[in-house]
Amino acid sequence: MSVIPLKADSKLAPRPRSWRPDPMLLVFLLLVALLVFLVANPILRLLAESLRGVDGWSFERYAQAFGRSRYVDALWTTLQLGLASTALSLVIALPMAWGVSRTNLPAKGFFNLSVLAAFIMPPFLGAIAWILLAGPNAGWVNRAWMALFGTAGGPVNLFSFWGLALVIALYAFPLVYIFAKSALDLISTELEDAAFIHGAGKLATLRRVTLPLVLPAVCGAAILVFLEAIALYGTPVLIAIPAGINVATTQMATFFEYPLRVEVAAAYAMPMLATTVVLLGVQRMLLARKGYVSVSGKGGERRPLDIGAWRWVLFAWCGLVALITVLLPLVVLLQSAFSRAWGRGFSLDNLTLANFSHILLEQATVRGAIVNTFVYAGAAALACVAIGLAVAYVVQRRLLPFPGVLQFLSLAPFAVPGIVLAVAFYAAYAGPPFSLYGTGLLIVIAYITRFLPISATAATAAVKSLNPELEEAVRIMGGSRYQAVSRVVVPLLGKTLFGSFILVFIIATRELSTAVFLSGPETRVMSVLILDLSEQGNYEVLSAIGVVMLVVTGALVALGMKFVGRDFMTRRRA
Repeated sequence: MSVIPLKADSKLAPRPRSWRPDPMLLVFLLLVALLVFLVANPILRLLAESLRGVDGWSFERYAQAFGRSRYVDALWTTLQLGLASTALSLVIALPMAWGVSRTNLPAKGFFNLSVLAAFIMPPFLGAIAWILLAGPNAGWVNRAWMALFGTAGGPVNLFSFWGLALVIALYAFPLVYIFAKSALDLISTELEDAAFIHGAGKLATLRRVTLPLVLPAVCGAAILVFLEAIALYGTPVLIAIPAGINVATTQMATFFEYPLRVEVAAAYAMPMLATTVVLLGVQRMLLARKGYVSVSGKGGERRPLDIGAWRWVLFAWCGLVALITVLLPLVVLLQSAFSRAWGRGFSLDNLTLANFSHILLEQATVRGAIVNTFVYAGAAALACVAIGLAVAYVVQRRLLPFPGVLQFLSLAPFAVPGIVLAVAFYAAYAGPPFSLYGTGLLIVIAYITRFLPISATAATAAVKSLNPELEEAVRIMGGSRYQAVSRVVVPLLGKTLFGSFILVFIIATRELSTAVFLSGPETRVMSVLILDLSEQGNYEVLSAIGVVMLVVTGALVALGMKFVGRDFMTRRRA
């Protein structure tokens, strides 16, 4: 067989290209440099501040941070709170995940949707709803109990250690549910059939076959719940402080009171940072065990397990979870938002639209906070998508040396709790030469850094699945790298990038831990304003703000589900 060479003037021959600088590569370099600046600078400054003494480098700040029993007790209480919240999350989520994934549980779609609703509910807003529901004296649950049984007090005291742990678990359990259900969905029914054939009952099969197969995923999710519980700020402020409970995040906030002690805050943050790094490493090792689910071919057959009358017990449990995580909190927030005084209850003469008129038309401070929230979240989401795509493309196509280092930097903010990141950004950018404290730019930079791993993870998976030959074809035909990226890569990854934008935007609108320490009077966002109003006891107005936040979030989730996929919010990304 002979090979016919292409003539120089053939239309099929690639056009000769002379060397010229690649502007797209320059853009990638700039974005990667921005990544290094965003991630490395604040963390290094945090470490430097913790070692800065009065007369030079020393461990003096560590002695101040851990020299008082109150400070150490707060860390111990935080550890206990994390363990208690994790245990409660497992109890709530595992029966629900097993029922939806493996059994003939009725109303699976509704329960799956209720988990999504709990996932998008901001934890601090859920905490406020439960203050209205289960406050010791005025909470609706306790008032109903006292009215029914004529007692002097109600059965529920939200302002306690276990009340705090339960409220945290109510909005952290979706993490366990997502991981457990994802693992359960992969298990072939044939494995359980084999156990039945050998005489195992349903409970024995669950205990000896199903649970061991999902154990790595469950342990990984439990670690994430623990880390979220110890890093939360809003819920402890709302519940722990009135209960007289001191935890690490509320203690760290006291270092920002007068006199300001940023160096002590930096030293105090180090155990939390170290714990997060270690546990995330353990979680990644657990989830890297690809052999924990045994499948063959296309995964085998998956049939719902008939659990008989027990399905109604499971139905009642899932219904209770949906009731206390979503339905009751939404009802009480709506009642408060449309009431002249939330404590007067449901009556026509108590209904009003004045709270919404107040926040949308009359109160410039609230309107400013709403605008700030969406502007900052939108800017951060756009930047995260752009930087995440650039990092993923550079790493997967190996356009620059040390791709592993770049990938590590893009994911490193996962290991930094929000409140620790706030301290780092205050140390790095509050003073000269940047002097950004109280500006919207500082909040946007903090959001970009905090949520970059979300977009970077999604973009990496998407670019990895894209055949590089598509881009090479454009280059062979004389196109530039910019044309290859803009005309091939971006259109093909459009749904993934759009989903990442929506996800980052939604999470940024509800962010509190970083914003509360970095915002000023003119740059407050809705989450910070809601926290301020809760301290004033203005639950009607803050509920109206919360309803606006939930409506916008719900609309965005619906948009994402329509164009990206029904599971884009709860798709496991770890």
